[in-house]
Amino acid sequence: MRRTIPILALCLASGTALAQPRQVDHVQTAGDLAAVCEPTSTGVPRLEAIAYCQGFLTSAGQYHALMYPPNGPLRPLFCVPNPGPTIAESGIAFARWARENPSYTSEPALDGMLRWAQATFPCPPATTPRRRTR
Repeated sequence: MRRTIPILALCLASGTALAQPRQVDHVQTAGDLAAVCEPTSTGVPRLEAIAYCQGFLTSAGQYHALMYPPNGPLRPLFCVPNPGPTIAESGIAFARWARENPSYTSEPALDGMLRWAQATFPCPPATTPRRRTR
């Protein structure tokens, strides 16, 4: 009897562990990213998913800002207004965009995020420099 109780407890604990949502360790597609940006899980897995989403969006935004500085030689892919949305608002907006645009959810996560950013924060039309007249 003494051996049965620990074995039973171990079986119940491992069944509970298997029922837990899997940890967020990476995303591959825009659909995966949307799922972590608006998770359905609760507790720590929800917090991990939101942190992953916000880290992904922040790092992609910072990389974009470095590649396309203001008045730089290259036109940016998107132009976030100032003040822009919070990172939490951005994650939720991206998840909503992905639901509304399912044809893009199988694309790589970064491609989907850039599509969303371009659709949500379009840059003003480029101005062409005037030619000097003599």
